[in-house]
Amino acid sequence: MSRRVPRGGPGPEWPNEPDDGQAYGDQGAQHNGYGPGGYNGNGHGAPGQDQQQYGQYGGPGRGPADYGRQQPGGGQRQPYGGQGQGYGNQPTQTFNYQGRGGAYQGNGDPRGAGGYDGYDGYDGDSRGYRDGRGQGNMRRYEDPQRYGDGQRYEDPQQYGDGQRYGGGRRYQGPGQGPGGPAFPGEPSPDAAPARKVRLRGTRRFFRRRPVRIASAVIAVFLVFVMFSAGQAAFRSNGQGMSANLAEWARDHYLGPVVTFGEWLSYNPPPKGGKPSFSLAVPSGEALSSGTAAKTRAKNAFTPDIPATLKSLAGSPIAGEGQWRVVEKVGGQPAMLTTFLRDATYTSQVNGIASIDQRLVKFSLRPGTEDPGTSQAWGVPSYIPAGKRAGLLATFNGGFKLDSAGGGFYLNGLYHGSLVKGTASVVYYKNGTLKIGEWGRDFTMSSSVAGVRQNLRLLVDHGKVAADASSNVMSNWGATLGGGYYVWRSGIGITKDGRVVYVYGSALNAQDLGLLLQRAGAVEGMQMDINPAWMKFDYYQAKTSPANPVPVPLLPTQQPSPYSYYTPSTRDFTAVYAR
Repeated sequence: MSRRVPRGGPGPEWPNEPDDGQAYGDQGAQHNGYGPGGYNGNGHGAPGQDQQQYGQYGGPGRGPADYGRQQPGGGQRQPYGGQGQGYGNQPTQTFNYQGRGGAYQGNGDPRGAGGYDGYDGYDGDSRGYRDGRGQGNMRRYEDPQRYGDGQRYEDPQQYGDGQRYGGGRRYQGPGQGPGGPAFPGEPSPDAAPARKVRLRGTRRFFRRRPVRIASAVIAVFLVFVMFSAGQAAFRSNGQGMSANLAEWARDHYLGPVVTFGEWLSYNPPPKGGKPSFSLAVPSGEALSSGTAAKTRAKNAFTPDIPATLKSLAGSPIAGEGQWRVVEKVGGQPAMLTTFLRDATYTSQVNGIASIDQRLVKFSLRPGTEDPGTSQAWGVPSYIPAGKRAGLLATFNGGFKLDSAGGGFYLNGLYHGSLVKGTASVVYYKNGTLKIGEWGRDFTMSSSVAGVRQNLRLLVDHGKVAADASSNVMSNWGATLGGGYYVWRSGIGITKDGRVVYVYGSALNAQDLGLLLQRAGAVEGMQMDINPAWMKFDYYQAKTSPANPVPVPLLPTQQPSPYSYYTPSTRDFTAVYAR
């Protein structure tokens, strides 16, 4: 079967014209039949066959009896004899040279001078390949894939004699074969294929001056944002990278984005299960109400020992709800702690601390970012070396002040305004504190050293707020993932003046209120939420009183217990021995 190839001649193909290199019936090939003495542009058919149909190739049709007679078609009279006539009733082959000097059935040879064995006598007339008059074939021999031959003419296997046709030269220039210049509008045989230009419209768009200017501005802005966020993320403040990024985002009006991201990543805690650590009280640290009674009879100072707390999860496990002494002042139990499992998520443990105000002093500390260092607050934002003697405990403050619904006051200076009706922790100059509603339970006076406001009271007059389980996001703060059961912390005060601090990893607002109530609080408020910003540490000074070792109340809390030994971004409370 023949293969269709492009022609050298201009204009459309002739109707019913046979493919190049194929003869019909007893006709010879339509151009260039070769024998050992081959001809250029001459088709050889059976004797007497008129090849004028194919005269477009510039060569007369010839048979053995018709040499010397020019047929219509514009070819030249060639007085050459030869043995390479095409034979009728046989198909032709295109460029399949199978031996030296053999006869080929009407094969056409479009090559120019300097030929294969048996063609040296040809005068190398290459007009058909360069003057555009229809002589020759303008096919590109450099591209074997285009014509389906699968081989280039450089391949010595094509011709069977182990020699390259034409001495191994490529057909690239005029007069050297079919690689001459192309007709107008046709691609050059030697030109590389044109590349397809993609996204040309997009490129033009970005070449416009306004677009370039806008792109430069956006790039500078993004560099600034990345630099600012990077500084915030890698700040050494004990909070961790994720917490620092979240704070930075909320400070730059990206709070909704942070909340949405947290919602996507939120996984609720598993229900049921057992705690990951023991709740048992170490030997010699357990206390009971009976111990307090004996102590009252012997000493003038009467310790205040609260009753054992009832488990929220039903039957208690070893140590659950039992108080232990973690700090003493003058030999008296100044700070007690215990644990209660969650009622539903029983593998999650809540930590509770109860502090006797008669033996300790409370001090409000500012954060480097909240409320900030723009004012001289009179106290450092951490516990520096040389100021750690007598340190008993530290715990977190409330929400960021722009989300707390209130203000901050310390040593005569304000950040924002103190809001009437807001839940408040009031620090007095004598080292005590009170918890209640600002404007109802207390107002500003000369005895007040500091005030920290946060949301509304969660426990008031011994009762948990009625809306503690509704409108949680708007009333009690955005949580990680928008979940209700997350890390939360709270502070309260008992009827006899003890300060209680509670926190846990799987609490909703109502559970936090119930936990404060269970610990004995008659007034209580929620402090900070989410794991990166809440912590309660007590300090053991057995071996180094001037530099006590911090110990986390809950071993599962995320921030480092040493984080308040370096500047803190958030405000916190320090507890010292009196």
